[in-house]
Amino acid sequence: MKTKLVHVALIKQPGAYLPLLMSLAALILVLGHAVVFGVVHETDEGAAAHIWQILMGLQLPLVTYFILKWLPSRPKEALQVLALEATLWLANFAAVYWLT
Repeated sequence: MKTKLVHVALIKQPGAYLPLLMSLAALILVLGHAVVFGVVHETDEGAAAHIWQILMGLQLPLVTYFILKWLPSRPKEALQVLALEATLWLANFAAVYWLT
């Protein structure tokens, strides 16, 4: 009996694309808030800031799971996904820094 080994792209794994989608959603939230309300220095953080913090914070366990599961077995692809995630994180923090 032969078993066929299916090689699915790593980016299609939930541990890879969920943090990317969450980072993208957080970035859209920050940029959308800046477009709608302008760059306003608020004394109290609003709902958008709290949602952004939740989106960014919930990525940490997902990325940790991704690293533990995929980095040892498929390091090249895993590092590519992590580089994309790091780019989105930097874009998020840069947007928050310059727009608030």
